[in-house]
Amino acid sequence: MAVPTTLHEHLDLPEGVREVRYAPDQPVPDCDAEILVVWGSGRRVLRDAATRLPRLRWVAGLAAGVDTLLDAGFAPDVTLTSGRGLHDGPVAEHTLALLLACARRIPELVRAQDQHRWAAELGGIQEVRADEFRSLAGARVVVWGFGSIAARLAPLLVALGASVTGVATTPGTRHGFHVVTPDELPGILPAADALVSLLPDTPATRHAVDAEVLSLLPRHAFVVNVGRGATLDQDALLSAVRDGALAGAALDVFDREPLPADSPIWDEPRILVSPHSAGGRPLGAAAFLQENLAAYLAGEPLRNTVPR
Repeated sequence: MAVPTTLHEHLDLPEGVREVRYAPDQPVPDCDAEILVVWGSGRRVLRDAATRLPRLRWVAGLAAGVDTLLDAGFAPDVTLTSGRGLHDGPVAEHTLALLLACARRIPELVRAQDQHRWAAELGGIQEVRADEFRSLAGARVVVWGFGSIAARLAPLLVALGASVTGVATTPGTRHGFHVVTPDELPGILPAADALVSLLPDTPATRHAVDAEVLSLLPRHAFVVNVGRGATLDQDALLSAVRDGALAGAALDVFDREPLPADSPIWDEPRILVSPHSAGGRPLGAAAFLQENLAAYLAGEPLRNTVPR
């Protein structure tokens, strides 16, 4: 069982299972591993592993996203599993932080602090206006990609006074929240104060949040992306913010990572950048792996199996 050094939790392995540690930025050592745990390895390392580990039968990814696993070229008989559920808490917290930062104008406050400027326009007596997003109390938040992370996030938003509408491929009620399909976005986005994207990276979601979708939002709305960078048309977003068609954005993921130093996104005062830091901590990873390992050894179905 090949385990990355980025997994800091101790694995209590059953007799007969040997653990081989590897650095996720280096090729997986030649070994007879049937199981490869993945946390932090990029496409190059995974594609190399797919060609060099002939006995591999299960790849256990600890990330919520599965695009790198699917792109690696593992044989069809190799089972892939994801870390879905391990990041719900941290990502929900980070998303909440980004939304609050947008509402409370934290990026503008930080820039004013860097300039030693007392931002009087953002303090003191402030008019309460319906055409501004300045608080989660009374805010209308649309969450696109209503899975387990959204299920953790939505109650936090409600606790602070927001109303939440989910968007997913299948409509209905999930976790007590109304969920619509993307076809219904023209009916809900014009009244939204914020659009949160939790979309995964798939061929169907490439630039799903495009210029057309952004044009449906009111001028005072913010966009928060904590899903995958490929799901957002960054050029369209930047244009909308610069033209005043949107109030701003907070982005944790990007088409290219790290975000290039010459990207104009860095200098846009109404866009907050965080370095793909919403997740980063797969909580309960060891217990999850041990549970799935017991199922694997018993020939039982594994949790979080990735369809192929």
